[in-house]
Amino acid sequence: MNEDKAMDKIEEIRFKYSLLKKELSRVIIGQENIIEAIFTALLCNGHILLEGVPGLGKTSLIKAFGSAMDLSVSRIQFTPDLMPADITGTLIINQDDNNKRYFEFQKGPVFANIVLADEINRATPKTQSALLEAMQEQGVTVGGTLHELESPFIVLATQNPIELEGTYPLPEAQLDRFFFKLKITFPSFNELKEIITLTTDKPADRPEKALNGKFINSIKSFIIKVPVAAHVKDYVLKILLATHPDSEFATARVKKYVKYGSSPRGAQAILLAAKVKAVFESRFNVSMEDVREMLLPCLRHRIILNFEGEAEGISPENIIEDIVKAAE
Repeated sequence: MNEDKAMDKIEEIRFKYSLLKKELSRVIIGQENIIEAIFTALLCNGHILLEGVPGLGKTSLIKAFGSAMDLSVSRIQFTPDLMPADITGTLIINQDDNNKRYFEFQKGPVFANIVLADEINRATPKTQSALLEAMQEQGVTVGGTLHELESPFIVLATQNPIELEGTYPLPEAQLDRFFFKLKITFPSFNELKEIITLTTDKPADRPEKALNGKFINSIKSFIIKVPVAAHVKDYVLKILLATHPDSEFATARVKKYVKYGSSPRGAQAILLAAKVKAVFESRFNVSMEDVREMLLPCLRHRIILNFEGEAEGISPENIIEDIVKAAE
């Protein structure tokens, strides 16, 4: 692609993104990193696992995203008695004017552009897995028929890290389907003050439309074309291999505390996210710093600790930091 045309496209993306942030700021205080991550995942056909205690505005943020991008939003409250058909939809018997009966597919809540899977770890693994096909294939098979989901499509799943009684941990295969795992932190004093003022002193505001799904789909192919130098790709691959305890690149802490390392999806996520990061910073090339900023959200849920690591309170973040230091 011609560099001048590429820079024009980059400036268009940055302008639209600035409009989106401006509209979201009318109802969302802080969370700039979360907003950027969600928009990044949208551009990369990825999905996000959000971890945070209740009441931090996850639902409000997702609804605001839908309004600002003119996208449909659905919310699924995961509970132990939720069934797969409650998510995907099911076949129902209908009757025409001639009293002839036929099966008709009734769409479930997964048929939306943005799907909030609230407290996903409260449902059984059988129900959790109902999302896997939708997340990976962007479609749902019911009664032998594939029903495609509208693009853009993103699943934003939440889980409470504190209350674990009666929950079902997500299996590794399902965790690997998530592009990012993000941790929502508690707001600061000043942010909390703004939130209270915004939500108790006047009627709730609503973001205006800043862009739409057509624009998002139009720039996905452009993101793929952002070049990555060979030495940057090699760095990503060495980091990925260093998460495996049996690899020649593994550090002593990885060999001692890690049971399984990241799958190749981790490298794909890092490079795609780094491309978006470069575009946000007006560059048509990926830097090493872009890659480093994407390591934590892309890898923290793809590193499985062994018993010794869990017993000693080691976190995946500790492991990633150790790997990065060793690679410098």
